[in-house]
Amino acid sequence: MSAPTRERQASELSSREFLRWMWRQLTSMRTALFLLLLLAVAAVPGSFIPQRGVDERAVELYFMDHPTMAPILDALGFFSVYSSPWFSAIYLLLMVSLVGCIVPRMAVYAKALRARPPRAPRNFSRMPASGSFETSASVEEVMQAGRRVLGRARIEIVDDAGSRTTELRAEKGYLRELGNLVFHVSIVAVLVGVAVGSLWGYRGAVIVTEGDGFSNTLSQYNEFTSGPLFDVEDLPPFSFRVDRMIAEFQSEGPQMGAPRLFQADVTYTERPGEEPQEYEIFVNHPLSLDGGSVFLVGQGYAPVIRVTDSTGAVVFDDAVVFLPNDGSYESQGVIKVPDAQPEQLGFQGFFLPTAVSTGDDAPSASAYPGAVNPLVGLRMWTGDLGLDEGVPQSVYVLEKDEMTPVNDENGEPFNISLSPGQVQDLPGGGSIEFVELKRFARLQIAQTPAMALPLVGVSVGVLGLIASLMVRPRRTWIRARAGQDGSPTVVEVAALDRVPRDELPDEIDDFLTRLRMELGDSTPEESRA
Repeated sequence: MSAPTRERQASELSSREFLRWMWRQLTSMRTALFLLLLLAVAAVPGSFIPQRGVDERAVELYFMDHPTMAPILDALGFFSVYSSPWFSAIYLLLMVSLVGCIVPRMAVYAKALRARPPRAPRNFSRMPASGSFETSASVEEVMQAGRRVLGRARIEIVDDAGSRTTELRAEKGYLRELGNLVFHVSIVAVLVGVAVGSLWGYRGAVIVTEGDGFSNTLSQYNEFTSGPLFDVEDLPPFSFRVDRMIAEFQSEGPQMGAPRLFQADVTYTERPGEEPQEYEIFVNHPLSLDGGSVFLVGQGYAPVIRVTDSTGAVVFDDAVVFLPNDGSYESQGVIKVPDAQPEQLGFQGFFLPTAVSTGDDAPSASAYPGAVNPLVGLRMWTGDLGLDEGVPQSVYVLEKDEMTPVNDENGEPFNISLSPGQVQDLPGGGSIEFVELKRFARLQIAQTPAMALPLVGVSVGVLGLIASLMVRPRRTWIRARAGQDGSPTVVEVAALDRVPRDELPDEIDDFLTRLRMELGDSTPEESRA
């Protein structure tokens, strides 16, 4: 005896029907709009939380300032929002939803373009706006006048010989749906362009001090990220040198200290062996090269420090980058001297471009971002810097686990305070000198394939959106019935907006007036429903 078969309930869906229902939900316009809003909301954390590949130093500082919250945010992908799995999932779902929504609507629109205007309703008085009048003109003259008044609308004229009635059927406003489709196709184009740039593009950041150069190789980047389909072997072989970094600030008034000009004067070669060329990089004016663009995204100060050890040998003589903390360019930096004898030396401290003292016991602060009264303040450590262990270290962090702070004769931390040209002796022998002050340029180097596609998509999408909002799709009918035995021709007019508007009755009055003027009938008897 066979097992009883389970009867299907009326409300149950088969697997195929359920998948079809899911597909219809995903490709509905409501879902597409929801996903677009969700994508915008998901992008918000990237504006408030520092992102890896954009500012790695800011990410490090965030971890130092928020030791509890930062690991949680990192596990959720908030430091790489735009490449996180959840952001990518929303992105892909939105693209599928838009494509699944647009393709059927294109088919419907193509069918509507080939369709004839709909026939006139039997009773015009039931329309939102209608009117009628009598005229001495013939039916044919009424139809020709109606054709002229309607202009570029799609028109069809149908005769009914039995009732001696002729109908003019007109429809206009097809550009509204076209604009709507163009807008949604443009969104897809923007998404595709951004995806191509993310997959095949690269972006890196580098800090270059005045007088130093950069070659576009992976080892010279401070920060570097690339798409999964980009090969670092394909980095274009350009190079450049920062000849001068110019920074100007407002020197008086309520906007004192506000930046006025950031400019990096560079000399570059696009390919090895080519003649060097000069260029001025400033905000929104990058250096565009074959395979990448160089943007100026920041600047700061790099004091040149010279250190001698207890043997009298110069063991450090280089510009040290001090990273700014705020708009006054109060900056922090680290100096590592692994070649010092008998012990390695480490210095950590601050740089003030315009140092002022706020009191006897209060620490100095920077009153102005320009280098009016530059001052370097440092503290000193001795011991093992940890550089010989082969573990990578940040050049902006001093590892103090194996180091001992140096104190003065009173047992207080040994403080170093230097202005340009000053030298200070170190405990145990040796000295440290502030030789001169240089500036550095923080540059971002990026290549974004198909960059023009999102720009074109946004521009065309705006035009499509304007068309979808401004164009008024309307159906208009004119019915003319010839009179008998010399009686006048009866003309009836009705209109229907496919997007309801309150001004339609007034526009029907205007249409009737223009139609009568075309007929040359200045005193007709008229009525409007």
